[in-house]
Amino acid sequence: MPETPHSLLERLRTGPDEKSWQKLVALYQPWLNGYLRLQNLPAGDVDDLVQDTLTILVKELPHFRHDLRRGAFRRWLRTITWNRLRVYWRTRRPASAADDARVATLLAQLEDPQSDLSRHWEREHNLHVVRRLLELLESDFEPRTWQAFHKVTLGGKSTAEAAQELGMSPVAVRIAKSRVLTRFRQEIAGLLD
Repeated sequence: MPETPHSLLERLRTGPDEKSWQKLVALYQPWLNGYLRLQNLPAGDVDDLVQDTLTILVKELPHFRHDLRRGAFRRWLRTITWNRLRVYWRTRRPASAADDARVATLLAQLEDPQSDLSRHWEREHNLHVVRRLLELLESDFEPRTWQAFHKVTLGGKSTAEAAQELGMSPVAVRIAKSRVLTRFRQEIAGLLD
């Protein structure tokens, strides 16, 4: 009987392998870079914070337990990232009273799950993870399989239109779409929900 494929998160938590770690880094490094750059930090400091965050993630992920609440991993990653930001801001001497006030405001927003900063993290995280995971998965499929999935699911084409454009049967288009969506759901399990 074939083994049920595990999500990326579960593979990393229970039986990590190099390919899965590379996928996680490829998925999250751009997100963390972009998010931390929005905090107006020097580029070198952003790179250091991303590395610190990923190092802690690698070290602590085997101990992560999904609490079955929606967004548990996303909140956990946010906590790690924001703790690194707190340490960063607290160890830097503010250049002025205005900088000190800005840092105090940001720290307060980090504590409030309903703040604009928290809501921005939630929204942008989900968009990034979906888009980036799709980019990473594309190379795992034959070009026509991916094109069929893309035309129907992301391009808004009907199965018949996609089949005609690709010279495939409608059944083959539905199978292609199903294969990609099944794999996507397996990989993303736990990262968003």
